[in-house]
Amino acid sequence: MDLKYTPQQQEFREEVRAWMQANVPSVPLKSFDTEEGFQQHREWEKTMNEGRWGMVTWPEEFGGRNLDLIQWLIFEEEYYRANAPTRVNQNGIFLLAPTLMEYGTEEQKARILPKMATGEEVWAQGWSEPNAGSDMAAMRSKAELEGEYFVINGQKTWSTRAVYADWLFGMFRTDPDSERHRGLTFILVPLDAEGITVRPIPQLDGLPGFAEIFFDNVRVHVSNRLGGDGEGWQVAMATAGFERGLMLRSPARFQETARRLVELYIENQESADQDPAIREAVLQAYMQAEAYALTTYQTACRLNQGGKIGPESSTNKIFWSELDQDMHATAMSILGARAELLPHASAAEGVGRWLDGFLFAQSGPIYAGTNEIQRNIIAERMLGMPRA
Repeated sequence: MDLKYTPQQQEFREEVRAWMQANVPSVPLKSFDTEEGFQQHREWEKTMNEGRWGMVTWPEEFGGRNLDLIQWLIFEEEYYRANAPTRVNQNGIFLLAPTLMEYGTEEQKARILPKMATGEEVWAQGWSEPNAGSDMAAMRSKAELEGEYFVINGQKTWSTRAVYADWLFGMFRTDPDSERHRGLTFILVPLDAEGITVRPIPQLDGLPGFAEIFFDNVRVHVSNRLGGDGEGWQVAMATAGFERGLMLRSPARFQETARRLVELYIENQESADQDPAIREAVLQAYMQAEAYALTTYQTACRLNQGGKIGPESSTNKIFWSELDQDMHATAMSILGARAELLPHASAAEGVGRWLDGFLFAQSGPIYAGTNEIQRNIIAERMLGMPRA
C-alpha cells in the first residue's frame, strides 16, 4: 500500500500538532475512574470542543469540522503523539454519536450531540446483564410502554463510566413475549432518573471503572427511543460495528504503544537480549501495529467512497485486542520484577504505566463481544461455515 498524504492533509496535521502542543496539559490528569479525575477529563472535553477538535468528522453545526475519516486518522495520530488525555466520553463520541447520525431524528441530534461534545453530558453503555454478556440477545430487562413513557425494570452490569456518567444508552425488551434478538428497543436513559441505583464495580486496580445499574419503575419519555420500537438489535449492531471496527480503537493508540515498547527495549537492551524471544516480540509488535494502521487506512478509504463496515469488523477486534495484550506482555518481560510496581511507587520511575496498560489489556478480548464470539461471526458470515 502506497500511503501518501496530500498537501492539505499535511497542513491539517501541522494544525493539529500545533494545537496539541499549546493545549495538552503539562501534568497528566488523574484517572477518570476517580471523581476528581472524571471532572478533570470532562473539562478537557470542553477545551477540545472550544477548538472544534472534539470529533472532527461531525457536522459543523454540532461542533465538528465535517472532515473525512482519513483526516480523523491523522488527528488521532497527533493526539496520541502528544500524549493527550484519554477520552472520558468515548462511549458517546465514538459509539453513540455515529449511531445517532444514522438512526437519530434531527431533534435528537440537536439535543444530544452539542452537550456530548462539550463534556456536559457523559455517556455510559448499558448492554450487558447478569445473564447476558457476549450473548446480548439473552437480555431480559424490560421497558413497558405506558402512554408517552417507557417504564423500565431490570439490571445492567459492567457499564463502563457509569459511576459518574450522566446518561446511558442500552437495549431493553419492549415485547414481553419476544425471544432472542426480537422485541428489543434501543433507549437513552438519564442516570439521575428516579428509580435508578448505580452501584460501583472495582476494576483490577481497585478503581470503580464499571457499575451495575438497577432499574425500578424508571420512567423514560418515548422521545428517548433511538430507532423504531423493536428495532433495537439492528441499531445496536451498528453501534457494535463502530466499537469493533474503526472508531473506538484507532490504530494510533497501538502505534504509540509499539513506539514506547521499542524505546523500553532499547533502554533495557542488555538485560532484554538475554532472552532472544524478546527482541523478536518487539519487532513483531511494531510491524503488526503498522499493519493494522495500513489496513485501517484502507477501510477508511472504502468508507469515504460510500462503503460499509461489515462482519470484517470482527477481525479488527480480534487483531487489536490480542496485539494490545502481546505488546504489554512483552513490556512485562523486559521489565522483569520492576513490572509489578504500581505507578505511585517511589521506585516505579514511570514503569507503572506499563502495569496499568497490561491490566487493562486483559479486558480487550472480552469487551465489545468476546473474541470467541467474533471467531464464530467470522466463520459463519465471512467464511460461510455452518453454525456449530
